[in-house]
Amino acid sequence: LLVFQDETHFMKSIFSQIIDKQIPCHLVSENDYAIAFLDINPISLGHTLVVPKVEVDYLFDLDDNCYHNLWSFAKIISVALKKTIPCNRIGVSVVGLEIAHAHIHLIPINNIGDMNFSNKLSISSTQNEKIANDIANNIQ
Repeated sequence: LLVFQDETHFMKSIFSQIIDKQIPCHLVSENDYAIAFLDINPISLGHTLVVPKVEVDYLFDLDDNCYHNLWSFAKIISVALKKTIPCNRIGVSVVGLEIAHAHIHLIPINNIGDMNFSNKLSISSTQNEKIANDIANNIQ
């Protein structure tokens, strides 16, 4: 779904605006293919989004190179996230309905109930900044 500003331009997704540094985020890391930042509506402490830098709505429409690089980057971020936030696992979810830009949710969990997207946490910007920095510092 593209939202048109006028006949010749489409409006960039909120994720593309974050990638282009037009909207701030709590950045964890980025590379040539993807960016990782904390979710603004987290369901657990450290809930991180991993987003391809190319704006494609559906994850499985990414070209193979971008797709594989996205998942490799998500693995790197998940290892650092698990070192930062005490948990049993890093849960992974790809829903793809809320924003028309493919993305992966990495969510620190201790049981299956922790993957409930109707549970939202309220975390201060200061706390999110510290968490993002801590995760970034744990990237190998």
